[in-house]
Amino acid sequence: MARTSGPETREKLIRAAEELFAARGVDGAQLRDVVALAGQANPSAVQYHFGSRAGLLDAVMAGRQARTRQVLAPLLDAAGDDLKELVAALVTAEASELRTDRGRRCLRISAQLSHESGIRTRTPHPTLDGTVYWHLIERMADRLAASGLPEPLLLERLDLALTVVGAALADRARQYLDGAEPLTGEALFLADLVETTTALLRAAQPRSV
Repeated sequence: MARTSGPETREKLIRAAEELFAARGVDGAQLRDVVALAGQANPSAVQYHFGSRAGLLDAVMAGRQARTRQVLAPLLDAAGDDLKELVAALVTAEASELRTDRGRRCLRISAQLSHESGIRTRTPHPTLDGTVYWHLIERMADRLAASGLPEPLLLERLDLALTVVGAALADRARQYLDGAEPLTGEALFLADLVETTTALLRAAQPRSV
């Protein structure tokens, strides 16, 4: 087997993790299978390069965030304060991962981690802290606060909306990976996702119960 450098081995492990985490689940995939798929002989390769399963997962998500950041940053700069514009920026950036099998796998992984973002406590996960994605979340939260939505309901609703977006895109990604025929064309699917997510966020505040 040809020798590879540290960065090359790390990249092989990340690619293998993307494939197995997407197919078997973040908790279901075995690290030994990741190591084997990456073509590594050392069974402790993940621990050596990433420290733990969590470290490997963070590396997978860091790569995914780097790709979507390139799309999201200019969209966010151009977006106004309208909530629908912010939702459209989010959906467009996230949907850019549908273009490749790698991105599709990462969408399936992200959907499993939606409640680990830190939205409910306004404390971002370390991989999101200071990112353009978190800045977008803060801007969306500001718009909801301006509408008079109480903080606890605001945070729950925002977390739910982002979970819906993640789940919808992950399911679309699954269909593409499986070669299934979606019910709607992609343009209509994304436009409807923007509309329904915006409607969820703008829903009237329930009466006190």
